[in-house]
Amino acid sequence: MKRHATAVWQGSLKEGAGKLTTQSKTLDNTQYSFKTRFEEGVGTNPEELVAAAHAGCFTMQLSAFITEEGFEIESIETRCDIDLQAGTIISSELELSAKVAGISEEKFQELVTKAEKNCPISKLLNAKISSNAKLL
Repeated sequence: MKRHATAVWQGSLKEGAGKLTTQSKTLDNTQYSFKTRFEEGVGTNPEELVAAAHAGCFTMQLSAFITEEGFEIESIETRCDIDLQAGTIISSELELSAKVAGISEEKFQELVTKAEKNCPISKLLNAKISSNAKLL
């Protein structure tokens, strides 16, 4: 399986602007710029997209592991914070809460750690990855 996205940029770094389009067209000429990345502006930025990818991937991987163990999931909600400092993503922090019938706190934390280490986006990132999980 291969997926793609396209970035088109025009102009200088600070005054220019770009548009992102994904294969699925979920992003379709979506605006991004220096302002949306380093200040406040309308549009997205690469770090926000990495955060969305990591949150989504991790949540799906955790769902798979919980289901494999025979537990029923009511919901899992994950927030990912990407920390960019001096031009390098230094960490990805996953904050999650879940409602899972019959699972113990110990088993839940075990599966969270397993998902954190095994989701494809976690494996892709060359950064410190951490999670903070809360079972509801």
